[in-house]
Amino acid sequence: MLYTSQTLEQLEHIAEDFAKTLIPPCCLLLYGNLGAGKTTFARMLIQSLTSKDTVVPSPTFTLLQTYDISKNHSVQGHITHFDLYRLHAEDDLLDIGFEEYSHEHICLIEWPERLGAFLPEKYIRIMLEEDSPTTRHLTIESIGFE
Repeated sequence: MLYTSQTLEQLEHIAEDFAKTLIPPCCLLLYGNLGAGKTTFARMLIQSLTSKDTVVPSPTFTLLQTYDISKNHSVQGHITHFDLYRLHAEDDLLDIGFEEYSHEHICLIEWPERLGAFLPEKYIRIMLEEDSPTTRHLTIESIGFE
């Protein structure tokens, strides 16, 4: 699926519509250059599954944040948001419990290039590309599913 967003409001609608299609457990890998909008998309997706009032800081320094999915949403459980930008070594994933979190509920990962051997067999790849300060192209595709 290919989407183009000209505004933050359009990006938010894409995130909301996409969130309605998720069936846990699933792993979402967010690819894109620095500033492409990965964290913004992640924030909008998480807020659509939890609440618009949910504070969603970038987990750049903590590496992960976990949120409870709203009870009035069709999807139940948790969403874990990883930001691997500051990951020093692949083995550090074991220290933060990556394997435990990545197989449960919804797992959302920024900078998945750093997963190495921990790359899941099945995942949804979300590629964000920036055309201008407001325009984003999103390509969403399933990998490893039959």
